[in-house]
Amino acid sequence: MTDTYFDSEEYTKIDFTKRKIEKGEYDNCTFTDCNFENVHASNIQFVECEFIDCNFSNAIVNNTAFKEVDFINCKMIGVKFNECDSFLLQFNFKECQLSFSSFYQLKIPKTKFSNCNLQEVDFTETILINAIFDNCDFKGAIFGESNLEKSDFRTSFNFNINPEKNRLKGGKYSKENILGLLTEYKIIVE
Repeated sequence: MTDTYFDSEEYTKIDFTKRKIEKGEYDNCTFTDCNFENVHASNIQFVECEFIDCNFSNAIVNNTAFKEVDFINCKMIGVKFNECDSFLLQFNFKECQLSFSSFYQLKIPKTKFSNCNLQEVDFTETILINAIFDNCDFKGAIFGESNLEKSDFRTSFNFNINPEKNRLKGGKYSKENILGLLTEYKIIVE
């Protein structure tokens, strides 16, 4: 799968829509202010990499490996993470715009989403045990048959999670956002 090996490289302000990203394994690399929008980034391995201020919107990540990867302040609208390589998949998101992305059927326990926009994101059948959602907006996000056990939603908002169709045991919620678990029942809470 990998052609070339890149170790501890720094990539700054590179527009990969104009300069094709090389296939290979990127280990301990940092990408800052790079553009991956609509780029075919398939069959690439990112191991212990950091992406800062990058645009990943609509990037194609078929069989792309993200192993211990951090995304910080990245625009990632419409990314189908469910198509990436699920083997040893591990990433975290801080201050990212992830609207319309998909994590469908992924096993991503202990993932941390901090200050992220998760509007219209598909979490159907996703395993998110022990995940942390710190100050995230879930307006229109889809949860169905998801495993959210022991996950922390205390500071997040706008979610609508049906407790009968998702696993929530041990999850943490605040008094302010508990209504997101009751919407299905169409009850009035004053």
